[in-house]
Amino acid sequence: MPIPAQRDADVSRTALARWFATTLGADGDVRVGEFRGPGATGFSNETLIVDLAYERSGAAVEESYVVRVAPTGYTLFPDAVFEAQYDVLRALADKTSVPVPAVHWFERDTSVLGAPFFVMEEVRGVVPPDNPPYHVAGWLHDVGPEVRRRIWDGCIDTIADVHAVDWRDLGLAHLERPELGEPGLDQQLAYYTRFLESIEAHEPVPMARRALDWLLAHPPEPEELVLCWGDARVGNVMYDDAGRRLAVLDWEMVGLGAPSQDVAWALLLDRHHSEGCGVPRLAGFPPTEETVARYEARSGRTLRALDYYEVFAAFRFCVIMGKLALIFKDWGLLQPDDGMAQDNTATRLTATILAERGAVATV
Repeated sequence: MPIPAQRDADVSRTALARWFATTLGADGDVRVGEFRGPGATGFSNETLIVDLAYERSGAAVEESYVVRVAPTGYTLFPDAVFEAQYDVLRALADKTSVPVPAVHWFERDTSVLGAPFFVMEEVRGVVPPDNPPYHVAGWLHDVGPEVRRRIWDGCIDTIADVHAVDWRDLGLAHLERPELGEPGLDQQLAYYTRFLESIEAHEPVPMARRALDWLLAHPPEPEELVLCWGDARVGNVMYDDAGRRLAVLDWEMVGLGAPSQDVAWALLLDRHHSEGCGVPRLAGFPPTEETVARYEARSGRTLRALDYYEVFAAFRFCVIMGKLALIFKDWGLLQPDDGMAQDNTATRLTATILAERGAVATV
């Protein structure tokens, strides 16, 4: 689906040229090439890949960086804490073996690009696509089963490695949201309940509400809090051509929660990209039992209440799709009476998941 352009590339390149000249201590001007990368979506972090050429101490320098810009105008997530993503990336890069890009600078001055931004190194590799979903088409669809298995295992290993870090020692205690309740699941449920209510002020998302009712009626036992990647999935890891992981991407949903939360999200998104899209799961992707065994062997933790957290993942996905429906309507990409928020691939998969747990759920 096309997204309206919102950034004047020439103005931004000029602003970044001035900013990099000062930041890098260049001898004179910095030349900024045409932006590469996914660019602006308007409701998520904007990603600009920039190629620089300049002189420093009399020597010619060519470098490339990734600039992540806080969303302006429409935001997908309420109360998005952009700087927390930088804090997490910086802590992981500096103090752990989790493969994340090196992060260099954070700029709070909104006069440069219209919003805060941070700059990190460019890692070159491939990322499994969401559009079309990788079980439908794309490079991951075309590689062999052994590469797919390596890619999936790399994602699960990443989740285990993220959970292994001591988030308190990394200085990430500010990820707690005490105003939302007790740390962990209570805060997560409160956050997404408020998110849902903000959407329901405009139109209903009945499947999300049914999933939330089930979650509130079936609370799991409290668990150890770990650093949760949040958007933990194959499509947020960069790999080389052989399927070896290079870098972990996208920390917009980072928070504190139970270990099963991240694993369930990865499983749910993979299920959505196959069953939810009406196509078979590709050979090489292991069954849930093998995924759980791999995670537990690498992490030394036992995954508990995975069925619960699959419903939680489905609930969050329904909420996110509901917000996207509102954004697309505001942009004129959908008609005002379009029923996307009530009926989409996420809501239909959620109905199936709730039915598997004996709940009556129809769109």
